[in-house]
Amino acid sequence: MPRGFTLWFTGLPASGKSTLAARVSEILLERGMKVEVLDGDVVRQNLSQGLGYSKEDRDANIRRIGYVCHLLTRNDVVAIAAAISPYRAARDENRKLIGRFAEVYCECDLETLKERDPKGMYEKALRGEIANFTGVSDPYEPPLRPEVVVNTAREPVEESVEKIVRTLEQMGWVPPGDARGYSDEEAEAIQQRLRDLGYI
Repeated sequence: MPRGFTLWFTGLPASGKSTLAARVSEILLERGMKVEVLDGDVVRQNLSQGLGYSKEDRDANIRRIGYVCHLLTRNDVVAIAAAISPYRAARDENRKLIGRFAEVYCECDLETLKERDPKGMYEKALRGEIANFTGVSDPYEPPLRPEVVVNTAREPVEESVEKIVRTLEQMGWVPPGDARGYSDEEAEAIQQRLRDLGYI
């Protein structure tokens, strides 16, 4: 039976975390794995009501998500978290707690994020109308050694999804699927990244 692990998507608001998490979840379910997705917005409504957006409250929210991921992972479920999780130390804390933890950094430039933002939150934050907005008036600390980096401004969704799934296959965490769509160069780039990180 496949073992559980946590796949943690981090990135600025509107960087594509939820979209990619949902698509990767579909693929893993198709391959017979047990999967739960913890989306940051949904968790805030159900698990973290009452928390604000101070650093302490953000860290508490991320620890809560991490603890649920820890429970799922140790019970052989794939936990997919999609949360801004702006502070590196909190993410690293979860990595240490969970063990089988892979981080996906959704990189995206500010102009693309503003274009994608249907509620105009970035524009409001830039005008000073929203306080503590990550990436504008509050810091975001990118991961230093993520297992996967996807650039959601440049890559189509399916390209990013393939990169993530292929990495998980190379790590031996996901049963292999159809290998079509990967060039030798792409496969080698993924293998080199995993070698650099000490997985292979």
